[in-house]
Amino acid sequence: MSIDRRTLLTGMAGAGLAGGCATTGAGSRSDPRGRPNILWLVSEDNGPFIGAYGDRLAHTPHIDAMARGGLLYRKVYANAPVCAPSRFCLLTGIHPESNGPAHHMRADSTLPAFLKTYPQHLRAAGYYCTNNEKTDYNATVDPKAIWDESSATAHYRNRPANTPFMAVFNFETTHESRLFGVTEGRVKPQDVQVPPTLPDSDGVRRDIASYYNLMEKMDAQVGEKLAELAREGLADDTIVFYYSDNGGCLPWSKRHCREEGMRCALVVHVPPKWADYAPLAMGSEIAAPVSFIDFVPTLLSIAGVEQPKELPGTPFLGRRVARPKPLAFGMRNRMDERYDFVRTVSDGQYRYIRNYMPHRPMGQPVAFPLMLRSYQDVYRRRQAGELDAAQARFFEPRPFEELYDLNADPDQLHNLANAPGQRARVRDFARALDRHMLAINDNGFIPEGAPLEGYEASRVPGAYPLADIMELAAKAAAGDPAHVSALIAGLAATNEVLRYWAATGLVIRKAHAVSARAALVDALKRETSPHVRIVLAEALSHVGETALALATFREALASGSEPVALQALNAITYVDPACRPLDAIGRWDKNPGYLGRATRYLLRTAAGAFDPAASLLGPRG
Repeated sequence: MSIDRRTLLTGMAGAGLAGGCATTGAGSRSDPRGRPNILWLVSEDNGPFIGAYGDRLAHTPHIDAMARGGLLYRKVYANAPVCAPSRFCLLTGIHPESNGPAHHMRADSTLPAFLKTYPQHLRAAGYYCTNNEKTDYNATVDPKAIWDESSATAHYRNRPANTPFMAVFNFETTHESRLFGVTEGRVKPQDVQVPPTLPDSDGVRRDIASYYNLMEKMDAQVGEKLAELAREGLADDTIVFYYSDNGGCLPWSKRHCREEGMRCALVVHVPPKWADYAPLAMGSEIAAPVSFIDFVPTLLSIAGVEQPKELPGTPFLGRRVARPKPLAFGMRNRMDERYDFVRTVSDGQYRYIRNYMPHRPMGQPVAFPLMLRSYQDVYRRRQAGELDAAQARFFEPRPFEELYDLNADPDQLHNLANAPGQRARVRDFARALDRHMLAINDNGFIPEGAPLEGYEASRVPGAYPLADIMELAAKAAAGDPAHVSALIAGLAATNEVLRYWAATGLVIRKAHAVSARAALVDALKRETSPHVRIVLAEALSHVGETALALATFREALASGSEPVALQALNAITYVDPACRPLDAIGRWDKNPGYLGRATRYLLRTAAGAFDPAASLLGPRG
């Protein structure tokens, strides 16, 4: 059902969604104890390509009207630039990187026994909780066990009388996969502005235009849900959130710790009845950073539930509105079949980025986004040597630290990390990020599948000396030749994670680590961790030990462990072809998962020039 703007605005004004007073209709079943309902309207893979945020090409009248009569949050950040880790945070109220492997894309993390999800907290407080219908929680959580309803038909209208509700409706209309095809509409390819990080090509323009047209379709769905709430007579009893689950899906955005990947939309409407739950009057804009880590505390604040001490966020609405936090933190680890490790922090004007794997390019080949025409055009132009310097950065090694002024340089073209006038700012951001990572016990340094991974295992006293690991990992990633001796010493550490990062530092230096050749050979002889052995093999491949590297990669590929095999495939992708045991990886060519995708890329590049338009997704892809 489509609703025109005039009808929606009339319904919103009558329902309190455009700033007017409202009257509870006959269909209302309010909570006699005086608690508001909560409605979440969630879209996927979109930043603020919305008129209310100043985007003149966007046609989003329903969200715009909601913003005029509500609160528009200007600087809202996901904790991860991709859905599954992001939704883990939204469900649990803790950082995914504090509960490995939840920081990796599509993983099965286990929650500690004491940690409850937000629907469990709200149901215990008497709320009827529904989810329609996406889960994608990155954890071994049974949706049926935590929700009253979680299905394609879940709806707040199914609740018992006189029961407050918390309802989630997810719109997949703007999901990355919707750009696999073309969506015609109001915006045409010739209308769009191509950012300087992307080539001005037909594929790029068509994807951007389709994106805007999908945003218009999603906006209509938001309007339908707002009108439905008004028809039910529930608008003046319901606090409504519209937000997106991570940033946009064009190249340089989704999966990347840049503003385009981290920044989301958030508009909240608080009806007059609950005006004291809002920090400002409806119609206001809020510039202070808000992070997804604050969403669960905000729900609990609205519902009158005490916030558990293990939740690090702060509420921005409800009975306990906290002082806005000055910084929002974010992360990236494995994205689909490709390993990486990035941490970032922003105050809304500046973004600081720390690359712990700077030897891997930002634009690692990932099968799923390569289904987009824009990605295919970027790869084709790279192969043809047609990218300019700003665009080619996508495929180049990265610095350990980056800093961008988002006001002066919204496209993040100019890294200020080494600018003389920015040294104090870089130091302050770096210290804040260090404190944050220590406070949440960041699991990101632990190889996926290693025994230390997880909330409880990584907190066993002495098991995971994070401060020491962070110090060594910083030396590893900085690339300074002066640190080679410290890395060699780290190869003999008793802790597996320390050895892993010592070896990684020598991989980063490639042939410049030739002085560590004997130490690497000795380390491999005594190493028992398959994860560390893979990194040692990659380091050895760069200093002339081809036979040792080949044998070790074969061993990892035959290990029977999917994380170990995937880590080996990632390493093999970046070594000299003479060190690639291609005959040992063909077993996964028909695999529909991440192992198959990484394998098909290796086999096709070995056979000749890589065709970015040839799908790597494989069976059932």
